[in-house]
Amino acid sequence: MRILVTGGAGYIGSTAVRMLIEKGFDVTVLDDLSTGHRDAISSSATFIEGSILNPDDVTTALKECDAVIHFAGKSLVGESVLKPDLYWSVNVEGTRILLDGMRKAGITRMVFSSSAATYGEPLTTPILETDPTLPTNPYGATKARIDEMLAVESDHYGLSAISLRYFNVAGALSTSQGWLAERHSPETHLIPNVLRSTQENPVSVFGTDWPTSDGTCIRDYVHVVDLIEAHIKALGALNSPTHTIINLGSGRGYSVFEVIDAASAALAREVHRRKSPRRDGDPAVLVADISRAKTLLSWAPTRDIAQMVLDSAHALELI
Repeated sequence: MRILVTGGAGYIGSTAVRMLIEKGFDVTVLDDLSTGHRDAISSSATFIEGSILNPDDVTTALKECDAVIHFAGKSLVGESVLKPDLYWSVNVEGTRILLDGMRKAGITRMVFSSSAATYGEPLTTPILETDPTLPTNPYGATKARIDEMLAVESDHYGLSAISLRYFNVAGALSTSQGWLAERHSPETHLIPNVLRSTQENPVSVFGTDWPTSDGTCIRDYVHVVDLIEAHIKALGALNSPTHTIINLGSGRGYSVFEVIDAASAALAREVHRRKSPRRDGDPAVLVADISRAKTLLSWAPTRDIAQMVLDSAHALELI
């Protein structure tokens, strides 16, 4: 079976490509390298340097493919606020072009890398797939719109699709060529920034008086390897013309101080931190309910925050 992985040169996509190949799949990668890295792509994959916004590139990439895992798109919340048109163009219009190409090629199976940002600020926690989607930024809104498009495509054209919604991805995959890890610029994710903190540039902790066990915000993290294992399980569950939404995550969440403590243990030194005021709009707790993933995919994460931080530290060559 040949799988098209869009965005297969990025952090999550390149990990998916390696793990798919290890499991015996043939893989084609479509990526424009705007944020991905050529050296992250497995030499065993067929690489098409192109864009989901170009129908000809999509047609070429889909040749001989049986299913699609769709990661390609813009994914920075802050940037989406500054450039909403870019996010609607790349994420939504790009997916429409991809779906058109799949329909013409007779490909009816897709796993979509969606986002828990579709939920916005939840009214209850943990978040269920049946909770309303009330995104608070253009990034989340584009992911919610794509989920709606997949539902329509399933109803009218027989697409079998699963949208996987998750919050924060961390950790790294060790390969024979080295570690596949986050390489974002700028880096906005907590774990790399915690690991790189110094006395001169401490990591900021936004509020220590939240209604949580240690006073810091709790967020949902999932190891990138666990995440891709869920995507591969989802591929195997694409057996009927329906669209299903499934949450992924830790099942419990981790506080900022728990992340810092895990980093201190991995680095065997103090992690420098700075207490800062709360940020407007930050919920105290964001955690997804993953019961549906356990039931429908027989999936549950096996790597905790300590493993995520340790693998990230190895990948960053900090230990």
